[in-house]
Amino acid sequence: MNFDMDLENRIMDPAELPEDLGDSDNPLRPKILQDYIGQEKVKENLSIYMEAARQRKEALDHVLLYGPPGLGKTTLAGIIANEMGVGLRITSGPAIEKPGDLAALLTNLNEGDVLFIDEIHRLSRAVEEILYPSMEDFAIDIITGKGQMAASYHLPLPRFTLVGATTRAGQLTAPLRDRFGVVLRLEMYTPQELSSIIKRSATILNMPIDEDGALEIASRSRGTPRIANRLLKRVRDFAQVMSNGVITCETAQIALDRMEIDELGLDSNDRRMIEALIKFYRGGPVGVETLAAAIGEEAVTIEDVYEPYLMQIGFLNRTPRGRCVTAAACKHLGYDLPNAEKGQATLFND
Repeated sequence: MNFDMDLENRIMDPAELPEDLGDSDNPLRPKILQDYIGQEKVKENLSIYMEAARQRKEALDHVLLYGPPGLGKTTLAGIIANEMGVGLRITSGPAIEKPGDLAALLTNLNEGDVLFIDEIHRLSRAVEEILYPSMEDFAIDIITGKGQMAASYHLPLPRFTLVGATTRAGQLTAPLRDRFGVVLRLEMYTPQELSSIIKRSATILNMPIDEDGALEIASRSRGTPRIANRLLKRVRDFAQVMSNGVITCETAQIALDRMEIDELGLDSNDRRMIEALIKFYRGGPVGVETLAAAIGEEAVTIEDVYEPYLMQIGFLNRTPRGRCVTAAACKHLGYDLPNAEKGQATLFND
């Protein structure tokens, strides 16, 4: 893996990085639904569900949030807790290693509390088995000891709300997925929505920004608020030195160009992968492991970080035989169409 290149371009990784600050102390996270920009359908439905639960004086039904990383799933969990006036406990699937870890979390919840489990698709099977009765019956059965000394304890739990988040809903087991009463999909943001988010963040950070400057950053942010806020902080540094601290369109363009982020939000790693497909493999198809070896990356990084956005903008196709670039990708990078094999020409002309 090219470690230097990975560090240089991690700014476009939609996964949360240390520089994004922790969940509890990030000032850019909205605290109430009214301040949450975008995802209008999700907000409309969620507000109805929460108001109905408040009127009945009940805990909100279990909520599953799914969609690409960086779209605000953790933020929504915090908003749910704030709007319902209850406590929030945050953990992740890989952090809950044993059933006892989950039991400790559940038994420390108060009535109506929200338990947020990020990457819930990565829970182990043994932990999932404990989660089923706790979601359905609000109770868990714990077995202590072994053999003849084994004893079973039935522990009632307070009625809580589980908010699960996943970027891979297809990897959730059917029994777990069926126990969520509210299932909400988060969509990629439009440049206009991201521009509003950037202006809100700039105000919180006391950072002057004009309309065109916000839209320029938004258009290169891959439809992801987390990336937009990250780019805003980096562009602020250029604005402080170059334009008296005011982020203008020109300042944003210069800053993003110097960071090698083009007008479509592609960074040097994206371009390197597409160029490898074109130069070395005539545009594909090529297997992801082969492609990863060719560019010095890991296959999981290609699948989770680079591919989703390239497929979304129509620059990459995933076929049974491997990955293929499209005519749009070749045109964007200034390459002629590769000499495609017979049967592949249709793909490049889509």
